[in-house]
Amino acid sequence: MAKVIEINDPADPRLDDFRDLSTADRRPDRPGGRGLVIAEGVVVVERLLASPYPVRGLLGVRRRIEALDLSDLDVPAYVTSAEVMASAVGFHLNRGVLAAADRAPAVSFEELADRSTRLAVLEGVGDHENLGSIFRNAAALGVDGVVLGPGCSDPLYRRSVRVSMGHVLRVPFATTDEWPAALNMLRHKGFTVAALTPRASALHLADANLRGRRVAVLLGSEGPGLSEEAIAAADVVVRIPMSSGVDSLNVATAGAVAFYALL
Repeated sequence: MAKVIEINDPADPRLDDFRDLSTADRRPDRPGGRGLVIAEGVVVVERLLASPYPVRGLLGVRRRIEALDLSDLDVPAYVTSAEVMASAVGFHLNRGVLAAADRAPAVSFEELADRSTRLAVLEGVGDHENLGSIFRNAAALGVDGVVLGPGCSDPLYRRSVRVSMGHVLRVPFATTDEWPAALNMLRHKGFTVAALTPRASALHLADANLRGRRVAVLLGSEGPGLSEEAIAAADVVVRIPMSSGVDSLNVATAGAVAFYALL
C-alpha cells in the first residue's frame, strides 16, 4: 500500500520529481532532462500504475489520490492543496494528480517488428501532441507498435503521455536511425510498407488491398510530409481522397483513417 504523506510546503525536496514541469530542462528528450515519465490525471495515472514503468511517487489533492487504487503500490503518495501543487509544478493542474516513473527497458526495432502484424512507422513527427494522438489512435485501432524514425520527438514527454491518454505507456515503440534502410528490413520480414501522402498520383487507400496483410503504415512530418527517400523505399504509395479545397489532414487524423482501413 502506498504511504500517503501530507505536504504543505511547495519547496519540500520530496516534490523534486514534480518540480517546474513546464521548463525545458524537465523534458526527458533534452540535455539535462531527468528522463522521468510524468502522468497527469486519474485515468492516465491508472494506466501508468498498470504499465511496466517503475513508479517513483504520486502527487495530488486528496480526492484525486483517494480515487486511485494504491493497494499494490509501495511508493509515497504526497497529498497537498491545489495551490501548493501549482507552486511546485509551475502551473495549475486541473486534473489534480500526477505520477512520476522511471523508464522501462526499451524494445528493439527488430524485436518489435518480429512480434507485430500492423505497425505505424513515423518520420519527422516532432509535435508532441500529434505524437500522443497517433499512439492513442494506434491503441484504439489495432496497431501493434510504433516505430520512430529520424526527427521524431520523445513519446514519453509529458504532453505526449497526456494527449495519448496514457496509451503511449501501453503501445510498444522502438526507435531506429537506420533510415530508410529500416523500411527494407520490414519488407524482408514480410511487411508491406505503405507510404501515406496527399499526392494525387498515389493509389486510393481503399484500392491498395492492405487488409489481412502485415502492413507498416509510413507517416511523415506535419509540414513537408514524407521525404523522397522514404517514399521511394515504400512498396506502395497511398492517399486518402478528400473534398475539393482540402489538400491534407493532420498526421494523427490521417493515421487513424489508415489504421481503420487495415482492420
